[in-house]
Amino acid sequence: MRILMLGNSFTYFHDMPSTLAQLTGAEVVAHTRGGAYLAEQLNPETEIGARTMKALKEETWDYVVLQEQSNAAVTSKDAFMKSVSRLCELSRQAGATPVLYATWAYQKGSSRIQELGIPYDVMASQMSASYHEAGELNNALVADVGQKFYTLSVTENLYEEDGSHPNEVGSRIAAETIAEVIQKDQKRSDERRHR
Repeated sequence: MRILMLGNSFTYFHDMPSTLAQLTGAEVVAHTRGGAYLAEQLNPETEIGARTMKALKEETWDYVVLQEQSNAAVTSKDAFMKSVSRLCELSRQAGATPVLYATWAYQKGSSRIQELGIPYDVMASQMSASYHEAGELNNALVADVGQKFYTLSVTENLYEEDGSHPNEVGSRIAAETIAEVIQKDQKRSDERRHR
């Protein structure tokens, strides 16, 4: 199994792609740049976009995991929806099932969330809603890591000191959530084949 991950530091922190590889037994390739938007993955004029376009045209993948810039699913929703739609289309052409890696609200009370000016509960619910809407519109799987963070961060610290990036526990939870969605999908596919 081959998985291509398209994202930014929320994907590469604590070498999360390696954790996903261990959990799924897959070969995991990550195209990431700190702060990257999904639109950049579609732009062949950028270094990351050129790599991603080549990988989607010339290679075969089982899953492509899409992760948007940390607040863009809420603050730039139209652009997010367009990028997801196009990347889902290209993923399917490469033989892959698209998976949306739905990220989390910035940490409650952090300077990051105060700068953004969106209350924590609102950011958490809007992030989840945007990813689920994009998932439904594009028939993509959704790994709702953000909702796991929302539930677990009441009792556990899942953030680095900056209040936005995942700490090691947070990255592990992200990998486990994505792995679970992929494994459930594989099980469904196997059951369909054996009917």
